[in-house]
Amino acid sequence: MDIATQGVGTPSSLRSKSEFLSRPLVIAVLLVGISMLTRITLMLKAGSGVDYSLINMLGIFGIGLFYDVLNSLYFLIPVMLLGWVTPSKYAGKPGFKIAAGILLFILVFLLLLNAVSEWVFWDEFGSRFNFIAVDYLVYTQEVVGNIRQSYPVETIIGILLVLAILLTVLVSRLSNRFAFGQMRFGKRSLVLGVYLLIVTTAFMTIDNKVRQFSRNVFVNELAGNGMYELFAAYLNNELDYNQFYIKLDEQQASSTIRSLVKTPESRFTDHKQFSIERDIVNTGAELHKNIILISVESLSADFLGSFGNTQGITPSLDSLARQSLLFTNLYATGTRTVRGLEALSLCTPPTPGQSIVRRPHNEGLFSMGSVLQSKGYQTRFIYGGYGYFDNMGYFFGHNSYRVVDRTALSKKEIDYENIWGVADENLFELATREIGSAAKTGKPVFAHIMTTSNHRPYTYPEGRIDIPSHTSREGAVKYTDFAIGQFIHNAQSQPWFKNTLFIIVADHCASSAGKTDLPVNKYKIPLMMYAPGFVEPGMMPRLMSQIDIGPTVLGLLNFSYRSKFFGYDIFKLEPGRERAFVSTYQSLGYIKHDSLIVLKPQRIAATFTPNFADGSTTPASQNTHLLDEAIAWYQSASFQFRNGLMKK
Repeated sequence: MDIATQGVGTPSSLRSKSEFLSRPLVIAVLLVGISMLTRITLMLKAGSGVDYSLINMLGIFGIGLFYDVLNSLYFLIPVMLLGWVTPSKYAGKPGFKIAAGILLFILVFLLLLNAVSEWVFWDEFGSRFNFIAVDYLVYTQEVVGNIRQSYPVETIIGILLVLAILLTVLVSRLSNRFAFGQMRFGKRSLVLGVYLLIVTTAFMTIDNKVRQFSRNVFVNELAGNGMYELFAAYLNNELDYNQFYIKLDEQQASSTIRSLVKTPESRFTDHKQFSIERDIVNTGAELHKNIILISVESLSADFLGSFGNTQGITPSLDSLARQSLLFTNLYATGTRTVRGLEALSLCTPPTPGQSIVRRPHNEGLFSMGSVLQSKGYQTRFIYGGYGYFDNMGYFFGHNSYRVVDRTALSKKEIDYENIWGVADENLFELATREIGSAAKTGKPVFAHIMTTSNHRPYTYPEGRIDIPSHTSREGAVKYTDFAIGQFIHNAQSQPWFKNTLFIIVADHCASSAGKTDLPVNKYKIPLMMYAPGFVEPGMMPRLMSQIDIGPTVLGLLNFSYRSKFFGYDIFKLEPGRERAFVSTYQSLGYIKHDSLIVLKPQRIAATFTPNFADGSTTPASQNTHLLDEAIAWYQSASFQFRNGLMKK
């Protein structure tokens, strides 16, 4: 690759003025071109989800071009630095040609790899790179393993390498007359100084909010640049509520949250600001039944026949639903497993940015584990993957649970495993063993079991169901359904079964992408409570949040305890007070009655009327009363965690 050869007959004056900038310019054009092709490809993939109005098309490609050019400024930093540090007399030397050629090849390959990675990420999440992508960079083994098991990675990399070589040669020829420059060091420094001033100014004054011009979320996503969005997400993966969101006066927020969490069976223990500590007093004898909580990976409500699905992919769960109390109006708090685990264990609204499961200083919190331990329970978190993933092992291990993960299984006990964990049937065999061993001590057991099989690459043991492994999400759902059915069937022959309450719920839905920022239909999840002879089969249609499950279970068992939970016991709550929380890592939603309040950074708040069937929203006049409630919930939860009020 002759990337530094000067063209024959090129005037020296032209070379001296153009050589330093020509190669970066060609690379910038290549970056913009690949970014535009990626944008078009993702738009076609989004299909009917995009609002194809003229204004939106102009925004997608106009604002998109702006971010592509902006991203090129950052991307070209190593090229500009190489040109600056290279003395002009070495610009045409073989050593420099090799170094510049390698750098060019690496940059071109990264551009192509980024484009393919964006397609993979969009396929999974329906968005550009975001906070989730930053999280996943921490867990390279699991994420790369998942991609390798889902896509022909070796073939894709091979194709990208060939394309990168061809494009490197093309770029070299397009700019081969102009090396990095015959400028003297002083002039090179002046050019670099101007360039760095532009980069610094852009960094200080421009963020990724410019693209958020439309009510259609897909349009806003397409108007961005994936590489730039990844950089922005990295810088903003921790969001301080007080800094970024609309607030109430602290005294008002404290007073409001205390009135919101107050229920007939509770009594506050103090008058401290933002304290919600209260004694929950339930009448009747406490029922120390075993509690088996199964949080199912990505189990959207609309997968179940009980919620209208006609594919027949959840026969076991549908049969179980008819024997259970089925909750039909429950909403997950977020879009990630760690959000579901946070809601189920801490019973707190989601706070912006990282889940508490992933945050520093998350030890010794008031949790379902701590309440049940105080009642004499043996508590377990049983997971089919490795506990270090997403910090789950550390979080549960430091919050009153004993962690049992795939390391507790020998090779011969594993029928099948993928990068996320062992097959769900092996997880349930492990759970059955752990519960049986604990129950023999005579003490009640609380086991939180987290499944993994309903996750891309959708692989599982062959021969269990009539859908081949590694073909579809529906197959993974049906396999997990099979494993749960087998677990319940086997549990019925165990001595601890008759004294056990089974709770089956999703951690989040299979997909959260939609035309709106918070499509409420993509947060609806199933919940069933199964305990023959104890829980009467039926339906509970009241609106519920995932954070209400813990207090509801404790109330069902007549437990009296000191609480710091934000959740309600739905059986005790007065009609009309129901509400639910939905969120992304930035947008915080509050559902009450027929309204959806959405809080966003930059202190933005809006009221919508949501369509609970298709997730669309209609702007509504601001409901100041509900807005104050939404702010109080979220502001208080953030304040409590930041100031240690969630500690047990």
